[in-house]
Order: sequence, then C-alpha cells, then structure tokens
Amino acid sequence: MSFKTISVIGLGYIGLPTAAMFASRKVNVIGVDVNKHAVDTINQGRIHIVEPELDMLVHAAVTEGYLRAVMIPEPADAFLIAVPTPFLPCAEGEIPAPDLTYIESACRGIAPVLKKGDLVILESTSPVGATEQVAEWLAAARPDLSFPQTVADAADINVAHCPERVLPGHVVRELVQNDRVIGGISATCSARSVELYKIFVEGDCIITNARTAEMAKLTENSSRDVQIAFANELSMICDKLDINVWELISLANRHPRVNILQPGPGVGGHCIAVDPWFIVSKTPAEARLIHTARMVNDSKPLWVIDKVKLAIADFLQANPTKTTKDITIACYGLAFKPDIDDLRESPAMSITQKLAEFHSGRVVAIEPNIESIPSKLSNVELLDLVNAQKEADIHIILVDHKEFKSGLNISGFTVDTKGIL
Repeated sequence: MSFKTISVIGLGYIGLPTAAMFASRKVNVIGVDVNKHAVDTINQGRIHIVEPELDMLVHAAVTEGYLRAVMIPEPADAFLIAVPTPFLPCAEGEIPAPDLTYIESACRGIAPVLKKGDLVILESTSPVGATEQVAEWLAAARPDLSFPQTVADAADINVAHCPERVLPGHVVRELVQNDRVIGGISATCSARSVELYKIFVEGDCIITNARTAEMAKLTENSSRDVQIAFANELSMICDKLDINVWELISLANRHPRVNILQPGPGVGGHCIAVDPWFIVSKTPAEARLIHTARMVNDSKPLWVIDKVKLAIADFLQANPTKTTKDITIACYGLAFKPDIDDLRESPAMSITQKLAEFHSGRVVAIEPNIESIPSKLSNVELLDLVNAQKEADIHIILVDHKEFKSGLNISGFTVDTKGIL
C-alpha cells in the first residue's frame, strides 16, 4: 500500500470519523485541528462530538497507537482536508457567497510538509472550482513541486475532490457503505484517490472530474432543499386553509410515484441549509428554483415565531389575570435534526434565540443531546423533559427527538412543527 500515513485536516463531524475509520484499518493517522480542546480530548481516547459508535472507534485507534491528534500538520502520504466552508459576510437580502478561508488556511498548513508522491483530497463541501483553487494555492506555496493543473499525470502532487455524503447519527456505517464520487484533476489523481478510499469504503468509488464531483454534492443537497421547501410551503398553505398537513401528505404519498417529505420549522445543518447558496452565488440568473426554495425554507422560522406570538395572545385571552412576564415558553429541541447534538444552522436554535429576545417571560429549552446551553442562548434555561412539561405554559415542538416522540404528555397551548402530538 502506498499510503502508510494519512493526515486528516479538521477533526469535526466528518474529519474525526474519517480519521478513525482509516485508523481502524491499521493505518497510521495524524489528525490536525486548531481546537486545542478537540486535540487533547482525542489524544485521551475520547471524542468531543456526539456520534454513535465513534467513541469506541476513536478509543481503540488511540489506544492501539494508530491515531493521534496535533495542531500543526506533519508529513504524511495523503492529506484529507475536511474543514468548514461558511459564508462571507453579506447584507440582509444579498446572496451569500462561500468563504474559502478555512480551506486556504489548511493549504498553507500542509504546504511546507508536502513531498513528491503525496495526495491531497478536498473533502470539504465546496463551490465549483475550489479543488482547482486548492491546487493553485499549493503550487504557489511550493514552486519546487509540480501539480496536475500544469503537468497532469506527471505531477509530483496529486489533487482531487471527494465530498462526504453521510447522515449525522449514521456516519460510521455510511462512511463504509455509501458510494463515493471522486473527481481528480487528472486521471492519476482519481486513481490514487480510489486506492486511498478503498482502504475502508465498501461502496463503489465512481470517478469523474473535479468540477462535476463538486457539483454532485451541491446538487444532492439542493435537491433535498427543494423537496423540503415544497413540504414547508404546503404546511403554511394548509394552516391557512385549516387542513391537517400531516394527514394530507400521508394521503398524497399513497400515490405510487409521490414521495413528499415532512415539513418542519426550517432547514438546518452544515449541508442542506448552506450548499444551495454555493450554486446560487455562482449562477444567480439560472438558479431560480433553487434560490426560491432557499427563501421558502429560510422564512419558515419566522412563520413559526408568528405562530408562537398567536399562542401567547390566545393564552393571555384565556388567562386575563396573567401578563406576558408570567408566561413560560418551552422549546423542545435545539439540534438541526433528531437524535444528534449538532446545532449548526439549526432553525430550532434560531427560533429559540428570537423568542428569548422578544419574550419578557421565561424561555426554557429541552435538548437531551447536550449538557450545557450554547452561549448565544445565555438568557435561555436548559431544562429536563419532565419539568418542562410541568412548568411551561406554551410548548413549541421544534425537533422530533425520540424522547419527545415517546415521552411527551402536554396539552393546551402548543405549536407543533413536527406533527408528533
């Protein structure tokens, strides 16, 4: 095997499971992260995120000496970049553009330790052209080495894109079983990437070019975003027409060629709520449907807040001796999807934060997958499920965690965005 040591840059929700998976195959893995807490935690054989089965993998890999974490990149045979790609600052109403700062920083970090024969793979979800940009950044930093954009298969350093396509809560299984789309800048770049991933991937490794691989990931998540937008728009239409949207979708889905998704309080996470903007920012005139879906899903939290305001008004009308300061609002769920601790781009977080900003009474959050309240919710109290049901006057269901599906016993003033009551 030509890959004796693998370096994974970024030890978050994708990087750490990927690093652990390579290490589980008895390959030496060096994980790199700028977060000292994450590095120290991993080196103790523990994890700093919540993901089923990952704790056992990391503990075994560290204990057996196949995985260690550092803050400064070290020499390796392959480098996988799995860092965030957030948005650049923009004014309200403007189209967000991707921020490649973290990717550029990762390139600057690994450039000094690159050697002839190394492979660099960009796993971060990226706008079209980012992999070529990685190759240019590396070439500028290491003029002593050749790169595939100039000499193709004869390059000293191979560069490719291979986007992750896993479901939080099932990452360990899906990393192994899912197919991978691999786009090298040259044929050799692709072939070597397949060789690398086949160390643990049981699914097919399908080769394409770098730009198509980048667009494939954006397309997958944009497709989901459009489908969710349809469901969310239906929920608002049905509310206005006094129709139960959950029953409606169930009936419509009895058609053999219809599969409508379930509505919710919006769309969150590091992929579906973000990736479509990468397409829209690149081709705004053409991406009209994708843009509209984004606006529908981004507007849903505001619609939910309006429903909460109506519930507050109904409560005050039914309890004329009370004021808004007397009302306790319980927000059930903060994560962006069920049964995980990931709060990134979470509409439930956004709704809870906005409620706490305008409501003069008490706001509590019930999130069974975290131990402390995020700093941006400093005026929100983290409460357990039992006490929340007893103490709250208005109940807002934002995430369909398994604890809520089986343990909720509330009545009265509720806003159920997930249809579990």
